[in-house]
Amino acid sequence: MFAGRPYRLPVNLAIVMIGLLAILTVGWVLLSLLGAFADERSATVYWVLLPVGATFLALLLAGVVGYLVLTIKAINLSRRQSNFIDSVTHELKSPLASMKLYLQTLSRHQVPPDKQNEFFRIMLDDLERLDRLINQMLAAGRIDSARLDGEAERIDLAELLAQCARSVCATYRLPAETVDLRCGPCTVLARPIELDLIFRNLIDNAVKYAGVPPWVQVELARGAARTVRVRISDNGRGIPRKLRRQVFGRFVRLGSELERDKPGTGLGLYIVRTLVHRLGGRVNIADRVPQPGTVFTVVLPIVAPAVKHDAADRKDRAETPSDREAAGLESRVEPR
Repeated sequence: MFAGRPYRLPVNLAIVMIGLLAILTVGWVLLSLLGAFADERSATVYWVLLPVGATFLALLLAGVVGYLVLTIKAINLSRRQSNFIDSVTHELKSPLASMKLYLQTLSRHQVPPDKQNEFFRIMLDDLERLDRLINQMLAAGRIDSARLDGEAERIDLAELLAQCARSVCATYRLPAETVDLRCGPCTVLARPIELDLIFRNLIDNAVKYAGVPPWVQVELARGAARTVRVRISDNGRGIPRKLRRQVFGRFVRLGSELERDKPGTGLGLYIVRTLVHRLGGRVNIADRVPQPGTVFTVVLPIVAPAVKHDAADRKDRAETPSDREAAGLESRVEPR
């Protein structure tokens, strides 16, 4: 995840610019010598080399600008990685320190049964927090290398959204009514793990950054051209317009890690954007008007491009007419 690939291009560009500078310097010396011993032949060579030197100079200037841009991007990536390390360190140390404290208390003191049950519940919550953190980091690594497991299935998207909402509410110990589900029936063909990662992260973000009392609404509806549209709204503080593109970057979290009051790693929205684009869809952010808050809108095709390809491959590999018919049925999915 922290490979040095972002730094290779600036280094290679710097090497090319050094070579251009050396060639330009030699050419300039030659032009000076030709000017000193000018005759008709050398004048012709002079006017031939002059535009060549000007081209090299323009390339050198373009390389300097490109190097500056790439360096700024590399610095920003390094800063985001530093923020990521800070946030992960905090996310790991807090539950570990909590569990250590409760275990030491249980081992050194006589604790009443009701208190023991409370300690066990808190430690279980800390373990679940660690499990979510590790799973999110593993998911980010898998999508970077396009290694998500699972076969395409016909999925009831409304039921999947309801499961994600119930799971998130249980995680934050909130009543199920916190997430207002307005989902009509719709079936899509996709890998369950991809849709689960997309909508679990979005609903988790909405609940985590919602106002007091928290309120989140999830709407599912048919879109145009055989697509589905999912809108996830919250009553939080919102995201400034100039930062809406940045929040989908890897390791990006708004603000300083030392001043945060919400857990996270800066990978959730990066996972969402990567998977939505891989499925041939799009995701955008808007304000919740007229009330304060944020609205995430995800538009997905009924059948994702990658899933269409998988279905076609299975159809080609079918050996019997019944197999071919079964493979063909997987690629003909209609909304219910």
